[in-house]
Amino acid sequence: MDTKEENIATNRTEITEKNQENKPQQRTVIREQQPMEDDTFFMQEQYVHPYFEEDPTLGLCPKNYKEPITLMHGAAKEPQSYKTITTQELNSCEKLHVTNWMKNVKPPSSQGYFDYVEVRFKNSHKDFYKIPEGLEISEGDVVAVEGTPGHDIGIVSLTGELCRIQMKKKKGFNIDNVKKLYRRAKAADIEKWLEVMAKEDATLFATRKFAMADNLDMKINDVEYQGDGTKAIFYYTADDRVDFRLLIKQLAEAFRIKIEMKQIGARQEAGRLGGIGTCGRELCCSTWLNNFTSVGTSVAKVQQLFPNPQKLAGQCGKLKCCLNYEYDVYQDALKDFPPLGMNLETMKGTAVYKKADVLKKILWYSYKDSSDMIALSADGVKKIIAMNKANKKAQDLESFKAEA
Repeated sequence: MDTKEENIATNRTEITEKNQENKPQQRTVIREQQPMEDDTFFMQEQYVHPYFEEDPTLGLCPKNYKEPITLMHGAAKEPQSYKTITTQELNSCEKLHVTNWMKNVKPPSSQGYFDYVEVRFKNSHKDFYKIPEGLEISEGDVVAVEGTPGHDIGIVSLTGELCRIQMKKKKGFNIDNVKKLYRRAKAADIEKWLEVMAKEDATLFATRKFAMADNLDMKINDVEYQGDGTKAIFYYTADDRVDFRLLIKQLAEAFRIKIEMKQIGARQEAGRLGGIGTCGRELCCSTWLNNFTSVGTSVAKVQQLFPNPQKLAGQCGKLKCCLNYEYDVYQDALKDFPPLGMNLETMKGTAVYKKADVLKKILWYSYKDSSDMIALSADGVKKIIAMNKANKKAQDLESFKAEA
């Protein structure tokens, strides 16, 4: 018996060594020796599946990775003076990105070049500026623009004819009040810009402490410094009117800058902060959606969705904007439907409406004394309703049954 146990142990050791040679990517985790009831010991070897091993070719972020402070301003790394940021870098970190599909379209000779550009600042903050005569500006340039007071630093996000179209789409926009673009940002401008960027998080947390100490019913969401450091915009949300005069005085004394308080709604807050929706993708409001259309409960009813606030509400607490995406499709499909909710009279009894699949054009009914649902086609339900209006009853629902 002792010889057999020794041979088995030797064979196990040889197999383990061969497995380790053939599978170098696998780790062998050896548990500690555990006493058994008969005072014997055993050694258990557990292999980790190779798919769970870290693969250096996957481009995983290093442990010491730190998000650059310029990421929310449109640059994945610190920009350099008089050097254009590449399109790939802009697309990777720009919110509400617009693809300039008219970039290579030349305007009519009589119209001339459009001398206005769209400049992007922190998160979804964008504005239009006029280019001075003789200065050539392209997308991705870091520029100094007119501020109130002083100047601000931003990244050009759109130029040319598409910028003209974007300006026309903006409601209440007056081209006569457009501010000026001064120049491309110098090295000193970018250094000061990076310096004030680094203060934003600390300023945000300090402002929240001031608001809590003053018992203000408001939520400070974000802080955006102007490029020259003379002004800061504080974005907040509040349900009611807030008297923050004392807060402004405290902030001005603490940071020695001009304070601007800007109230935003719950949807704008979600767009600025970002996040992942229930669909598994980044929020529409933080990537491409720039017009917030009101969403009512009737939109969910038309799409035959159960009115569950927990499932229909987004991260902002409001109804999801994506409920509007298919609303028109369902409205058009319902034009060929019979009135929903009507009972049907048959020889076997009264049939009660349960639910409908609008896109498949199927309605489910069940008899009053039964819980079994029967799928009927929209045309079949129309026929039964027409018979009931003529004081006739259908033989049964089964004769109008549709394939669900």
